[in-house]
Amino acid sequence: MLGHMRNTETAPPPTPSPTERFTAAQKIAMVVLLTANFTLAVDFSILNVALPHIGSELGFATASLQWIVTAFALCAAGFTLFFGRVADLFGRKKLFMIGIVLLGISSLAGGLATEPVLLIAARVGQGIASAMVIPAALSLMTTMFPEGPARSKALGLNGALMAAGFTAGSVLGGLLTGAVSWRWAFFINVVVAVAVIIIAPFVLREPASDARPKLDVPGAITITLALVALVFGIDAAGHNGWTHPGTWGPILAAVILVAVFLAIEGRVKEPLVAPSLLKRSNIGWGNTAGLLAFGTFTSLVFLLTLYLQQILGYSAIAAGLILGVLGIGTVIGGLIAPRVIGMTNPKTAIVIGLLVQAAATAPLAFAGESHGWLVPLLILTFLGGVANLVAIVGYTVTSTAGVPAHQQGLATGLVTMSQQVGIALGTPVMSAIATGMVAATLLPGLQLAIGVNAAIALVAAILLGAFLHLPKEKESSETAPEAVPLAA
Repeated sequence: MLGHMRNTETAPPPTPSPTERFTAAQKIAMVVLLTANFTLAVDFSILNVALPHIGSELGFATASLQWIVTAFALCAAGFTLFFGRVADLFGRKKLFMIGIVLLGISSLAGGLATEPVLLIAARVGQGIASAMVIPAALSLMTTMFPEGPARSKALGLNGALMAAGFTAGSVLGGLLTGAVSWRWAFFINVVVAVAVIIIAPFVLREPASDARPKLDVPGAITITLALVALVFGIDAAGHNGWTHPGTWGPILAAVILVAVFLAIEGRVKEPLVAPSLLKRSNIGWGNTAGLLAFGTFTSLVFLLTLYLQQILGYSAIAAGLILGVLGIGTVIGGLIAPRVIGMTNPKTAIVIGLLVQAAATAPLAFAGESHGWLVPLLILTFLGGVANLVAIVGYTVTSTAGVPAHQQGLATGLVTMSQQVGIALGTPVMSAIATGMVAATLLPGLQLAIGVNAAIALVAAILLGAFLHLPKEKESSETAPEAVPLAA
């Protein structure tokens, strides 16, 4: 199909508009891409509330329930950089479609699962689908729009829905489990996948590329194993503690594998990750910002869920609805982020976002057992959600700026990897802090973890303000990807 499309496209693409407005074709394409990414963001958390129900129905041992979440996170984070590069080499649209098909098949298998092994296999399939779809969708967005207001707006919408999806997953999972069945958490994906498969081929396009460099197989295998080991070790810390061999063993292996990967990349002719790309301040520090922004945000949701249920005594569904205010804040943050970036620049947006997030999170470290804390919690989490998304959109724009079109898949793969590793890393770390204190109640541990969460956001803002440098305007304009219309 791609080859046929390339042969029939003779008219040059129209000159991209410098405004924020999307064409009708771009609007339809964005709806398809955003729907896919939102669905996969929901999948990160939609089964959390349903774990006890799944365990009793399918016969999971209590200690094995965490694999329902971990299997997805391992594959989503571990394979994302690999598939980001595959998207560059073999086609973003093609990889996006393959990932959506895999999402539909694995979700159907999960919804029909009658034993633990099949459900875990389905979650592995969903995780791999996430590693395919999200970087491919992001790179389609960045090649659809040149650097400027339109791209910032597109990435703002994507960031808002991705963050809101993580929060909405817990709410939706609780509602589905209570109203019908946890199986509908899988079946909804099937409906979305079918709709995307029908519409996407007609509205998604990408620039034709004759260059087909070889895939760096040794580098791909090494970095994938390193990421899987890292996420596995960090996840194990939340269950076994930081001194357990099952925690530090995989993390040590990840460090060794990363060193091996860097050695490989310095020697191969066509590396998976060009060393020159990693040396760019906006790539390295930009993705560090993303990892910390996602890690602090998602782990705060976890800490506040424990606070609302185990300290204040709210039900799981009520807690999810209360945290829905935070989700509303993230949507608003994603919508205003492009304007903040337009009035300042992506770096300033990141720093301001993290500073406000830290200021909104810090008072929650003093939350007590009184229900009078509910109103301040609603206000502060709303403000923190707005600020977090301003930072997230800023890092996405920063980490894809000045990157040529043939490396956009890799750049967005790095963006996706920092996001997913941050999600996988944040909750176990904060869980270990919250449960590591010896106290009569959980509250002191939660207060400490929330305080550390705020401190991380503050330190991140200071470091990024000092060391993050945006690409020069000349460099950015020389390497900016050409915008293409996305109508078939």
